[in-house]
Amino acid sequence: MDRNVNQPEDGSDRDGARPENSDTDDTPSFESVFEADDDRVELGLALLAKLEHETLSLAETVDRIETITSDPTVTRTILDEAELRGLIDREDGIVRPKSRQYVRFEQDVITKDGEFSCQRCGSGLSTGYFIDLETGELGPFGSSCIRKVTGRED
Repeated sequence: MDRNVNQPEDGSDRDGARPENSDTDDTPSFESVFEADDDRVELGLALLAKLEHETLSLAETVDRIETITSDPTVTRTILDEAELRGLIDREDGIVRPKSRQYVRFEQDVITKDGEFSCQRCGSGLSTGYFIDLETGELGPFGSSCIRKVTGRED
C-alpha cells in the first residue's frame, strides 16, 4: 500500500485542495464562473475606458459601474480587469482614468422614445438615452443621469 495516509483518495490534500495537474479537478475556473458575466464585465470596461474625469473617487466609479451590475464580485472584477488592461490607475480610493476617449453625445448617445426606467435612478422615462459602446448599449438613462454617468455633470 503506497498511498499517502494524509491524502484522501480523490487526490486532494487535507484542506480539500487538489493538485494543479489533477484531471479530476471539477472546481470552476475563473473563466467559467464569469462566463455568464462576460457581457457585464466587457460593458463595464468599455464604460471605464470612456470616463470623462481626471480623477474619481472609488465610490463615484462604483456608482458608474452600478449602471451595469450591482453584483460586488462583478464590480470588483471590472475594476481589477480595468487596472490590468491599463484603463485606470487606482490608489488610496482614487481612480484615474488613463484613456482620453470620451462619450460623444452626437455620435455615442442614442435617444429612443418609449416607456423606460432610468438604469441609474429608476425614474420613469418617456425618452431614454443610451450610450452606444463597442460592446453594447448601456441605458436607458434620463437626461440628467446620462450627464452624470458620462461625467458631464457631477
